[in-house]
Amino acid sequence: MSSLDTNTDEEVAAKLKSLELLQRPEQSLTGRFIYWVGVIFALAHIYFNTLSTVSELWVSAIHFGGFAMLCALMVPMMRSHTAAGRRITLILDILLGCAAILCTLYLIGFEDALYARGVKFDDLDWVFSLCAIFIALEMARRTTGWFIPCMIIVALTYVFWWGQYVGGIFGFPGLSLETLLYRSYFSSEGMFGQIARISWTYVFMFILFGAFLVKSGAGDFIIELSRCAAGRMVGGPGFVAVLGSGLMGSVSGSSVANTVSTGVITIPLMQKAGFPARFAAGVEAAASTGGQLMPPVMGAGAFIMASYTQIPYVDVISVAALPALLYFLSVGFFVRVEAMRSQAQAVELDSRPVGEVFRDGWHYLLPLVVLVSLLIYGFTPTYAAGISIISVVVSSWLSKHPMGFRDVFDALAQGSKNMATTAMLLIAVGLVVNVVAMTGIGNTFSLMVAEWAGGSLLITLLLVALASLILGMGLPVTAAYIVLATLSAPALYNLIAEMQLVDMMVNGTLPEVARTIFLLVDADKAALLAEPMSKMDAQQLLALVPGDFKGQLLEQAIDPAQLAMILLSAHMIIFWLSQDSNVTPPVCLTAFAAAAIAKTPPMATGFTAWKIAKGLYIVPLLFAYTNFIGGTTAEVLSIFFFSIFGIYALVGFMEGYLESPLNILLRLVSGAAGVLMLWPHGQWWISSLALAVFLALFIYSRSKRDTQLSGATVTG
Repeated sequence: MSSLDTNTDEEVAAKLKSLELLQRPEQSLTGRFIYWVGVIFALAHIYFNTLSTVSELWVSAIHFGGFAMLCALMVPMMRSHTAAGRRITLILDILLGCAAILCTLYLIGFEDALYARGVKFDDLDWVFSLCAIFIALEMARRTTGWFIPCMIIVALTYVFWWGQYVGGIFGFPGLSLETLLYRSYFSSEGMFGQIARISWTYVFMFILFGAFLVKSGAGDFIIELSRCAAGRMVGGPGFVAVLGSGLMGSVSGSSVANTVSTGVITIPLMQKAGFPARFAAGVEAAASTGGQLMPPVMGAGAFIMASYTQIPYVDVISVAALPALLYFLSVGFFVRVEAMRSQAQAVELDSRPVGEVFRDGWHYLLPLVVLVSLLIYGFTPTYAAGISIISVVVSSWLSKHPMGFRDVFDALAQGSKNMATTAMLLIAVGLVVNVVAMTGIGNTFSLMVAEWAGGSLLITLLLVALASLILGMGLPVTAAYIVLATLSAPALYNLIAEMQLVDMMVNGTLPEVARTIFLLVDADKAALLAEPMSKMDAQQLLALVPGDFKGQLLEQAIDPAQLAMILLSAHMIIFWLSQDSNVTPPVCLTAFAAAAIAKTPPMATGFTAWKIAKGLYIVPLLFAYTNFIGGTTAEVLSIFFFSIFGIYALVGFMEGYLESPLNILLRLVSGAAGVLMLWPHGQWWISSLALAVFLALFIYSRSKRDTQLSGATVTG
């Protein structure tokens, strides 16, 4: 193993220890304290989300104080090997947790006094606001490293110090430190703003729901069902990884949690079947990454997306289902191709038939049915999650191991433990989002991206993908999505909307009310809008419209429901691209976790996972250039159908293999067929012809393999 891989192993081990929250044993006093605080805090959040009328600002502050205490005890400041060192660390952690509680109590107790003074800080205001920000930075450092704290410090100092010295479009005249601290700590804009509200409402309730499902035994049922359903197929263990990670991801929404929980089973099984170890780890990492794309949880992304776009949560997860399925199919195609190439054998994973496993565990699916049903009927996500948690307990009484009081307490405590680092991360990132809102740098960044891209949607997508990869090296995917969506979603939204506007101008279907704006720009050219026009003329005419009028033009030309879907497409593109940091070197924690299980070089495993996860880049192109989101049912199903075979054809092109090896000419044919099936040309007959060519190539490849196998049998 190279020195690079050796160093990476040490780095991976450190990060995994931090991520897995190596807690002090529950038998210890600290462990019991964490357990019962977790139980009480989970019950408090259920109350806040159902019956409480407490101020949202106060609840966000309580959310911060409690989880800062848990995080301080669960992820120590430093790890000492001596008893004295551990005692000192514990004392410092307790003091830090108590300081967080005091910051919460001060905000609640002295908020009115601040307003009575006309929002003029006294000494204690300075102390507690600075202390709260420091604690948020420290908790972020403990859970994710130095990247987020450094980013927050750069953002905060930009506001009151060095922004005034920056020339050009990024110059900022500055605000006083007192104003910055007020907006960061006392107002509902910074640490306790929109992101914190999302954290203690949607995110916590669904993480708690996942903890109850796992405690009830649903996770074991999912793995067993996957093994029975796919295990007997050729290359079955690989499909078990894809299916199991998809189902687990719909519950947990965590890629690393998926890798650790399912990978310990699927990776050894894939190796036993004959898959190369590095490929087995790559499949598990890529499949587990898809867990954050699979409804209903989708990590925290679905909730944040719903809040940012003001689109109902149920609409977000409904349009996300088929793209997520398409991603898992893309990973499955790589498994199929490698199974053929490696001659992987079917492995007897479980003697029980699928029907028997389903009959014994069907009740584990009832909470998901309850959740989806409540969302469809219009109940809020938090209410639906609360009722679904109760349904988990009730449905467990139909199993051989019904949940008792101790199991319920365990699930409550585990939900709080699982939430601790996520809560502190989201609260800390709220400081950055606040700076972006205060300074207007988000709009500036969007204009800059649009200028660099020269109005090209494809170049914009490439820039966003590059930015997401760079941010993902230091930020978890949820934080990367929040930052990137704040900065670049407006640019993507405008470009996609303008592309549809150009299509309307080309087809001569632009509404009459929208033409009046063009009359103000160029009356002669605007007269041509009554008839179809060339795409170049439409783009030139649109370029003449001042930026201040383009928003109004889009609102008049495009239906509001369609504009909402365009906005959702922009956010979905960013959300999908933000997942690539899970599987893209040099920092890809999900792939590193899989490599640790498979005992393969982390970097090499990361590149393998990156190759297998190509759907992360293909599907966002469909969001941008087709009606995969927001189209009619027929359009969406047509895009989905041809995309399945288009991605399979591209996998054959990349791998040079379908059912048997492909020569260079056949690889090019497969690649061309894949591109034509995915390309947004709008001609169904072209896609159908490309599909026919690919199916013929697949049949030829299979017949060639059968001939080779029969020849080998005769020779033997």
